[in-house]
Formats: sequence, C-alpha cells, structure tokens
Amino acid sequence: MRYEVKLKLTYSYDAPTDHARNLLRVLPSDILGAQRVSSRLLSFDPPPSERRDQVDFFGNATTSVVWHEPLAEIGVELVAQVDRAAAEPGLDLSSPLSELPAEIAQVRSLGPDAPHHYLAASRRAGPTREMTAFAQALLQPGMTARAAIEAVGRALHREMKFDAEATDVDTPAAEAFANRHGVCQDFSHIMISCLRGVGIPAAYVSGFLRTYPPPGQPRLEGADAMHAWVRAWAGAETGWVEFDPTNDQFAGDDYITVGYGRDYDDVPPLRGAMRGAGGQESAQAVDVIPLE
Repeated sequence: MRYEVKLKLTYSYDAPTDHARNLLRVLPSDILGAQRVSSRLLSFDPPPSERRDQVDFFGNATTSVVWHEPLAEIGVELVAQVDRAAAEPGLDLSSPLSELPAEIAQVRSLGPDAPHHYLAASRRAGPTREMTAFAQALLQPGMTARAAIEAVGRALHREMKFDAEATDVDTPAAEAFANRHGVCQDFSHIMISCLRGVGIPAAYVSGFLRTYPPPGQPRLEGADAMHAWVRAWAGAETGWVEFDPTNDQFAGDDYITVGYGRDYDDVPPLRGAMRGAGGQESAQAVDVIPLE
C-alpha cells in the first residue's frame, strides 16, 4: 500500500517565548522489507534559526530546531509518501518460549535491533509484579514465543478500555493497568511490561495508522493522531513481530513506522525547552490517505 501522510502540530503560548529549542521524531524512514519512503518534507512556521537532521541510536530520524526570536506560536507540518509492504505474520515458526533465554544469550550484537536492549525495565515500562503475573497466567506449556506475544496482546485488548480522558502522557503504566483504562501509549507500555516480565524482549513503536477501516469493520481507535504499538522478539528464526493491543491485531500494511525505542521516552514526537511565562496550548492533526 502507498500512503500520503500529513501531520500538523501547533503550539501557541500565552506570552511570546524566547530561545525555544525542540527535538522532533516524526519523519518516517526506510525499513528493509517493510517500508519505503519516496518523499518526506518537514516544515516549520516560522522557519527556525537553526535546524539539524540526524539519526539516533535506534535508527530513528531526528530533527533539532532552534528559534532565537520571540514566538507566540509554532507550527509544524509533515507531508510524506510511504509504501508499506509489511504483512501480518503467517505460520508460527517462532522458538518455544522456554528456549528464548538461550537464544537471547547467543546474540552477540549490541546494535539497535539486539534484543538485549528491550528486556530490562525502562522508565515508563516495567516489568512489575502485577503485570508479570497477568502475563504468566496466559502462558501454556510448550507455547511459542509468538503465541505468547499474541496471547498477551489480545488479553490486554479484552481487559483494557480505550479512554482518551483517563490518562495523559505522564500517567505511569502501572496506574493505567490498575484502572484498566488508557490510550494507545498506555496499552503499549503495559504490553511491553507484561512481555518483559516473562522474558520476551519488547519495544515501543511510534507511527501512524490509516484513518479509515476496511469495509464492514469498525473504526480503528487512535487513527486520528499519532499511534503506538509493540514490537517483540520471537527468537532468532522469526525475529521481531509487531502487535497492536489497542486494536487487537498484528501490525500490517495499515501501519507506518516513525520510530522504535524502549518506551515513549525514546520516540516522543516533540520534546524541547523554552524560556517564557504563562500557559500554552497544543493541537495535533493526522491524515493518512491511501493512494492505491
């Protein structure tokens, strides 16, 4: 599938700010065998005084911008064309879950795709005792790693309620899990915590989801903003698989990846600092348009 992706971010301030500095991760990049970006343009209004485009450790495109003059509002606009070839996984040929620790130990690389980075607790994702117990209750003798990943994701979809008012960007995963309410960020952090608790390396994925459902299906929640889902390691033979617990499905060609990380802290769309007074308001608009 080919898509045109449009993103608009707007930040307005009660009083003009000074010396604003921001780091953005909103540009999709090529992913071998899954995603090809034919064009992408990230623009700012007003144009920044300084701009620098780089790639971080995890391979995510980053854009650093600085404004030296006072600002009452900052506008960010992304337009990209992306081809997605990623399909949902077929036959389950993944390793038995019992063999996963030995296979992880045999991975000698410490590159960005190495499973070692995604086993331990990170600031926003466990494991915690409660989430580990939840995942352990779903495991069956002889279960494969991919089957365990799918079981946890589907169980969380059944247990959790999508509620845009229940949490904010700083709500701990443990709190969202205890209340069984949250948004895609919460679903993903909880699933990551559950998987890590039973020894499955799990990563956070930031990106976009197409804005309308297949014929006859309900609307996919989270499609009107940037979306998040989970990437989990199912052994040396299968490698990484991606599951969306918010929408109870493997991530296929409806999903456009922007970045990978240990949790949201590694891939926030925008993070920065400024000098000013008063409050601020922000708005986000996403449109993912199929071109075929």
